[in-house]
Amino acid sequence: MQAYPVKRGQYKNIEGVRLKDLMEMVFGPVREEDGKFVASYGALERIAAWTDGKSLFVNTTANPKVDDETAVRTRTAWNVFLERATGFNAKQRAKRLHEEAKRGVSDVE
Repeated sequence: MQAYPVKRGQYKNIEGVRLKDLMEMVFGPVREEDGKFVASYGALERIAAWTDGKSLFVNTTANPKVDDETAVRTRTAWNVFLERATGFNAKQRAKRLHEEAKRGVSDVE
């Protein structure tokens, strides 16, 4: 499971069924299971997403045996979904994860 911070003011775009609507726009049909929205798309056999009011949580299961075209199409859709859901582009998300990792290491020392 991966947690993604949501940009200030962006959460209103994914609260409640809005997250399901966003997933349907990007990935196609979505169903609800135990309070999580679940879909599949391309190389991602299962995408489960939910929120807690502050962050976006996503759990995925991937099929590594897909062709290159499917892999590229899946990665593009995945980045579109995360950018629309969190308000951060791929570069900003990577920077935040890197900063969090640094803070985590310094907390232990």
